[in-house]
Amino acid sequence: MPIKRPRLALGPLSYFWTEEQLLEFYQQIADSPVDIVYLGETICSKRRSLDSDQWLTLGRTLQEAGKEVVLSTLTLIEAGSELGALHRLCQSDEFLIEANDLAAVQLLKGKSFVAGPATNIYNQRTLSFLTKMGMRRWVPSVELGHEPLVDLQENRPEGVETELLVWGRLPLAYSARCYTARAHNLPKDDCQLRCLDYPDGMLLSTREEKPFLTINGIQTQSALTQNLSHQFDNLCQLGVDVLRISPQSRGTLKVIDLFDDLRNQRTTVEEVAAWVAKLAPLGSCDGYWHGEAGMEKHLEQIEGASS
Repeated sequence: MPIKRPRLALGPLSYFWTEEQLLEFYQQIADSPVDIVYLGETICSKRRSLDSDQWLTLGRTLQEAGKEVVLSTLTLIEAGSELGALHRLCQSDEFLIEANDLAAVQLLKGKSFVAGPATNIYNQRTLSFLTKMGMRRWVPSVELGHEPLVDLQENRPEGVETELLVWGRLPLAYSARCYTARAHNLPKDDCQLRCLDYPDGMLLSTREEKPFLTINGIQTQSALTQNLSHQFDNLCQLGVDVLRISPQSRGTLKVIDLFDDLRNQRTTVEEVAAWVAKLAPLGSCDGYWHGEAGMEKHLEQIEGASS
């Protein structure tokens, strides 16, 4: 029996871009081979380049282009206004919703939804519980490596899809404090939208000037980009249904094309690896997949052989 080839998803944008940048980017995405597109703000409610009606209009445009559209919720709810916006979003039936915290899961009970990586699913019991709530697809937490995923895939509930982050900076933590504002000696309530100055986040290096983390408002990300292209055959064997690619300001369309070539057998893992150094802003990592520190790089040998 032939192995089912996975679909490609473009995850929600983690960064703060202008309206012009957003609309131009998603216009290009409409013509790309990606199958699923996640839209909406997941980090900070002050980022309002597009309002809710504009996101919906954009979703309809992408849907007309043949994409499955999913609206993503905020990961950290801190104010009554944010809770109200969450209520309105979860009441909508036009598009599937990605729940990024348990408040959204509760509001979506009885409706189909996607459980985002911040819902922290680590075991079969949680998978079964959320499936009964209405979950139809889940995104494993980024630190959940190969071995735990094997067990969860073997025992996941019927009808539930698995979507895995295969390209993008790792979302590591969220805080009530805005680190970008703090770095500029600004209070969170008067941040002056400084995130706009960092279309791929603000780099945090060690004292030895080694890239360590990326600061993105209230979110902390890895500095390195997780790349699991070299695990493509393994992911197919595991039955991963959807491969998630996180947007970055440059090279996202090329990343999508490379994974599309990979799933359609128009290229090889080695050929894809040759592009890694060019497309990952500060280099790649895959440590979590191997049960190690996330910044470890088991794919260096593949990259080196292809360069």
